[in-house]
Amino acid sequence: MASHASSITVLVNPAAGGTTTPGLADDIAAAFAALGVVPRMVTFQAGDDVVALARDAAGTSDIVVAAGGDGTVNAVAGVVAGTEVILGVLPVGTLNHFAQDLKLPMGLAEAVATIVGGRVIQVDAAEVNGRLFINNSSIGVYPNAVGIREQLREVGHGKWTAMAIASWRVVRTYRGLPVTITANGRRTSARTPFVFVGNNEYVLEGFKVGKREDLTRGQIVVYLAPRIRTRELPMLVLRTLFGHASAVGAFEIIPTSEATVDVTRGRRVVVSLDGETTALQMPLQYQTRPGVLRVIV
Repeated sequence: MASHASSITVLVNPAAGGTTTPGLADDIAAAFAALGVVPRMVTFQAGDDVVALARDAAGTSDIVVAAGGDGTVNAVAGVVAGTEVILGVLPVGTLNHFAQDLKLPMGLAEAVATIVGGRVIQVDAAEVNGRLFINNSSIGVYPNAVGIREQLREVGHGKWTAMAIASWRVVRTYRGLPVTITANGRRTSARTPFVFVGNNEYVLEGFKVGKREDLTRGQIVVYLAPRIRTRELPMLVLRTLFGHASAVGAFEIIPTSEATVDVTRGRRVVVSLDGETTALQMPLQYQTRPGVLRVIV
């Protein structure tokens, strides 16, 4: 439990959720104050070094709270992983996958109350080439679409409109990746629209599709679709949403503790990590980091 004596720093991303929320830091501080807690508040803007801010916070606080979306949580988690510093999450982003999979409350007052009075559990993270992620990492369709999305945003499109246009362009033209995956002593070579690596297992059918039931199994799960062409992906998504078991048969699913992913063309590849993209050197070395995060739930 986070006692009132714990020192807490809250890192606030006022632009989480796609639009700037004026007064977000004040609202958070007021919610803590209502429970008799006065945290140190640090607001950052686009372009600020969030990792450096998280390091500074971890050096002076027992609890570092990420008030933002999954990108903000990722930045803080990468700093506190493997330490005694506790991660708190205020889900004020767009999707908040990590918070939802931990079944944290989505309302601000309830989420603050969880940080003040909740319990600390240890959950898994994963990493690729030393870069930590809390939800998932992928290569292929999604990072390519994000690259086009950012170009479209620079010329004035909104985030979601830009993503829709970018996804449509990629689905029409992307030919897939030739990959070799080594895991559990086996090599798998295929051409696939994507390789998706989850920190623990994702639900692939029905209304819980894209959710995780457990973040403590100490595994990563590699997903690819070697029998699917990129243009067939929208229909595959619909089939998974509506619970067609045949859709799951389109995936190759590899639960493991570590995996090597090698793209047979090029030395670097664009990789997504919890929705953000970066270029990494091949091959990609994925592994689980069991119980590495102490988080309040």
